[in-house]
Amino acid sequence: MNGMKSTVGLICVLAALCLPTGLRAEIKYLDLTNPFIRKIPMAVPVFQATGPGDAAVAQVSSFADELQAMLEFSGYFKMLNRGSFLHDPQRSGITKAAINFLNWTTVGAELLITGGIQIQGDEMVVELRLFDTFKADLLVGKRYRGTEGDRRTIARRFSTEVLKTLTGNSGFYDSRLAFVSNGSGHKEIYTCDFDGANVQRLTQKRSITSFPAWSSDGKHLAFTSFVNGPSQIFIHNLGNGQEVHVRHKGVQIAPEWLPGKFELSATLSFTGDQEIYMLTGTGKMIKRLTNSRGIDVGATWSPDGKKMAFVSKRSGRPQIYIKEINTGRVHRLTFEGRYNTQPSWSPKGDLIAFSAMGQGEINIVVIDVDGNNPVQLTRNQGDNEAPSWSPDGSLITFSSTREGKSRIYVMTAFGTDQRRLLAMPGAQSHPKWSPNTLY
Repeated sequence: MNGMKSTVGLICVLAALCLPTGLRAEIKYLDLTNPFIRKIPMAVPVFQATGPGDAAVAQVSSFADELQAMLEFSGYFKMLNRGSFLHDPQRSGITKAAINFLNWTTVGAELLITGGIQIQGDEMVVELRLFDTFKADLLVGKRYRGTEGDRRTIARRFSTEVLKTLTGNSGFYDSRLAFVSNGSGHKEIYTCDFDGANVQRLTQKRSITSFPAWSSDGKHLAFTSFVNGPSQIFIHNLGNGQEVHVRHKGVQIAPEWLPGKFELSATLSFTGDQEIYMLTGTGKMIKRLTNSRGIDVGATWSPDGKKMAFVSKRSGRPQIYIKEINTGRVHRLTFEGRYNTQPSWSPKGDLIAFSAMGQGEINIVVIDVDGNNPVQLTRNQGDNEAPSWSPDGSLITFSSTREGKSRIYVMTAFGTDQRRLLAMPGAQSHPKWSPNTLY
């Protein structure tokens, strides 16, 4: 039995439900390298109340809705309208032996999720299964035990299992986002779930606060604030709320954590010129990383931590460069356009997303790490800035003014399925995706 701490109580994954041995290695449902990926038709009927009493009845529809929305968010699935289903959710079975798969293939469902909910006292037991309807095969089955307050965490856990089974990747369901909002009258840091739910205000600086950055274990958030006058980098412990700040004179901006280490890079100007430095997780100096006459800022790290992409004006205008940490070799990545900033390195290591200014607009572009094949993902919809990758590299979050005020949006890594993530008072900007760490 694997115990997992949730936001409300304790969720236990009790067992895999009759999952055939070695099946995952054989599944190749989604080609994640295909920009024109076909969305798989999926059916998520209303779940079944499997125990006595009426408590579970109140959960069957809303729980199914929540799980369906999470899976649809991935961009991999086409959710079928329940009005077309040829089954009675309270009479039809939820196990393989009890399912008439012809009823599902007839309405076009290639994947099917069934669920059963049982509530006794304060305890809720949920059974969830994913089926291939054409093969009449169980792909993944899980039973979870928790409380009614654990419902969203259970949905996140099972959504992760679905993506692991169909893509081989863990997805992003155990991640959060940090972003900047001025809805309070000041720019402050907020956090939310991967889909914009559960918004929480993190800082109370009553000043300009920006550039949020997650540590690779998800336990610390670094950011820049002007609360004490000049810009300072703060390092916030998300567990106990304690903060330390970098103690150097001059400009302090754009912190970025190194993968797998309690260290971060940041742009400091205590020597006069803005250069990038390496710091410990408590703000102490380790070493200087850049040295040029032009401003160097906005570092982003390769997944292995061996290379750093950053913005420099050493050629006259802001362009993106890559530095190999061991050799010190630096080469220019971007040549198209006169203003390229805000690089973000893909978790897969093959692409860098960045903001590019051209023809009066700012848009999101991705480029191979060798500088080839730049692809513009946004166009003709206001200014689009500050890209940040989901932990599995399948999605990109960014800010956009396409509706007027800046809002947080998300799209696939290929630029499809662009949609607003949340709506709040004021403007929102500088989104930053966390690693997959259940909080």
